[in-house]
Amino acid sequence: MNTIDVKVVSKSREAEDIFSFELAAAGGAALPAFNAGAHIDVHVGGGVVRQYSLCNDAEEKHRYRIAVLRDPKSRGGSIAMHDRIHAGDVIRISAPRNHFPLQQAERSLLFAGGIGITPILCMAAQLARQGADFEMHYCTRSRERTAFLELMGASPYADRVHLHFDDGPPEQKLDLPAVLGTADAGKHLYVCGPTGFIDYVTGTARQSGWGKEQIHLEYFGAAQQGTSGDATFEVKIASTGQCFEVPADKTVFSVLDENGIAIPVSCEQGVCGTCITRVLDGVPDHRDLYFTDEEKAKNDQFTPCCSRARSRTLVLDL
Repeated sequence: MNTIDVKVVSKSREAEDIFSFELAAAGGAALPAFNAGAHIDVHVGGGVVRQYSLCNDAEEKHRYRIAVLRDPKSRGGSIAMHDRIHAGDVIRISAPRNHFPLQQAERSLLFAGGIGITPILCMAAQLARQGADFEMHYCTRSRERTAFLELMGASPYADRVHLHFDDGPPEQKLDLPAVLGTADAGKHLYVCGPTGFIDYVTGTARQSGWGKEQIHLEYFGAAQQGTSGDATFEVKIASTGQCFEVPADKTVFSVLDENGIAIPVSCEQGVCGTCITRVLDGVPDHRDLYFTDEEKAKNDQFTPCCSRARSRTLVLDL
């Protein structure tokens, strides 16, 4: 995958445990265009690559802006960004990719939980510029942990932003059924944030009659899955006939990597889609948050960073 060298123009504290990073092309050229909902891969050092959503207005060509929450359970990404990346540094990123684009809609409802505000912020800017009908609901633990307050307050869409703090009075809490209202065909819903928040918003929407085609989401990380029932299975490489056992305590990716078979991998949680591999035979045990239910039902591709097998053998198109 092609990469771009960018300079960290500024690093700013946006809220408790959240820093934003403004990035510009190291050579001063314009950056590749993007649309609201896009993300970039950031090489944070030591072979670690993580995905961060672009939160600045997509009309801007001279910079990208990302924001990173310091996660105490970090696997090396957020802590590195907070502690080791500073203004003036040159880092490597990918061109933008978008698995969470805006759709044509008569009305859009935007829901952000915590650091999930990043793609939602970009969506709000794009919708406001287009004169579209929308509103944003931003849920956080407290005002101190709410990023981009000043930016939103000074924005053209400030009157469409509704803040909901866990530690605030009852009257400002999110009344989700009331906000969702009727599931009119022209309405679309976008939600990003922790798994529990996304599940709450999407589950309530489905109970209120919203169709799948009206609900759009992006996870930032996968929930921990139980592994007590995991068993050994086999993967076969179609091009060579090589077979490898995948024990219960290892991933397909790690076993193949140990045997010199390279698969690009990034998030290692089945969120980003970087490692998608075609399956020629066998039945995957899908554990990703990337594929739709319909795509999973086809069983013709899977994410070897986290998914396993229901059949004894998976034949991979490698």
